[in-house]
Amino acid sequence: MAVKIRLARRGRKKLAMYDIVVADSRAPRDGRFIEKLGTYNPNTNPATISINENQALKWVMNGAQPTDTARAILSYKGVLLKKHLQVGVNKGAISQEIADSKFEGWKTVKDGKVASKVEGLSSKEKADRNARLANETKVNETRAAAIAKKNQVEEEVEEAPVAEAVEAVAEVVEAPVAEAVEAVAEVVEAPVVEAVEAVAEIVEAPVAEASTETAE
Repeated sequence: MAVKIRLARRGRKKLAMYDIVVADSRAPRDGRFIEKLGTYNPNTNPATISINENQALKWVMNGAQPTDTARAILSYKGVLLKKHLQVGVNKGAISQEIADSKFEGWKTVKDGKVASKVEGLSSKEKADRNARLANETKVNETRAAAIAKKNQVEEEVEEAPVAEAVEAVAEVVEAPVAEAVEAVAEVVEAPVVEAVEAVAEIVEAPVAEASTETAE
């Protein structure tokens, strides 16, 4: 019976995870298996791999053939290196102590590279987040400046009719502009329409009195 170390798919659609299993080569991919060695999740960066290295080494030493992806996983976790060193020990080329020392040295370097990659990805993610925040802040400031400018223009448009009304009333009643300005100043905080009405009430009285005197 040909035995393979391969992946068995599970998980949701477009978010697959895999079990690392030992199975008969004639069995379906997601069918029956002899033993489960671990899991492989390619959805994280770096990929998350959990595997029983001792059991995987045992199966590899007994002749189980890994598929291409399973071979890459076993190499990444150091199982194939450990097999190579163990073969040297079995042949008497090196001692067990030397083999273990070489494997521990390789594992230390490997773990350092993985940790460095994780740290680099974390720093990049933080930098991207800060850049997005700065961009959003700039957009908000631009929007606030535009709103402030719009409000200022509206205030200037509202104040213009008041000034024109003062000058017009001053011309009608032939009163000094300063007196008309003082009359409007009392109601300048009111809406434009109310200000104009107030000025009209102030200046209509003298006009009416003048008309009465002329009639007499």
